[in-house]
Amino acid sequence: MKLLFGSALLLLVACNNAEDKATNTMPGAYKMISNSAKNDKMDTTVLDGVQMKIYTEDYMMYANVNPADSVSAFGIGSYSVDKDTVTENVIFNAWDSAVGNPGTFKLIIEKTDKGYKQVINNMTMNNGDAFQMTEDYQSVGTDSKSALDGAWKMTKRMIISGTDTTDVSSTQYKTFYAGHVIWGHTWTDSLNKTHTGMGFGTFTLNDNKLKESMTASTYAAVKGHDFDIDITMNGADGFTQTMANNDGTKSIEVYERMKK
Repeated sequence: MKLLFGSALLLLVACNNAEDKATNTMPGAYKMISNSAKNDKMDTTVLDGVQMKIYTEDYMMYANVNPADSVSAFGIGSYSVDKDTVTENVIFNAWDSAVGNPGTFKLIIEKTDKGYKQVINNMTMNNGDAFQMTEDYQSVGTDSKSALDGAWKMTKRMIISGTDTTDVSSTQYKTFYAGHVIWGHTWTDSLNKTHTGMGFGTFTLNDNKLKESMTASTYAAVKGHDFDIDITMNGADGFTQTMANNDGTKSIEVYERMKK
């Protein structure tokens, strides 16, 4: 499944002229329904990939997981649109035990009845062979709006157990838009090995009560479960979330809005 995770960097595009904006606007949530890789040596198509992308007005975020072994990947960055080409400026991406470097990627998009088809040429496999990658996406977003809509980076995480507070070191991003949410994180264990985790699904925000319903995740304890989270907005560009864990502890995470 390394090919699928590498293709996670391939993202959607929209036309930038006034006539096309009505049908090709990018912000929304999208589910991948197929991806294919083709060159003179291969022609393969995957129909059971588990991947979602969210586009805000300024940022995109994707996440995917291989159901067979829970190996997962995610990435986040800003993007711009020029006619049928999207330029993505990825600022962070990770997969399994690896963390990638920032990079810029250009993609071609075609509007479909269900969503979008994206194509990128000259992708490179581990053995150096070039190939063309095509991915189809279905729009799954809603018209709902919330104060959390946007891309966020976690600045602090704490676990509270009784009177004890423990700071937890990890890199984590989270994006809300069109009634959907994606989060992804990396952390290092005691053996200095990096791990990648992610989750995505739908959300609702009522007053200061956030409910996340996770449809996919690296973690079995997250996939298919609902989570009730208390939210405190720190102005328009920050929030703190507090969640009670099954072991009696509380997890507190502080986020800062990402801006271009």
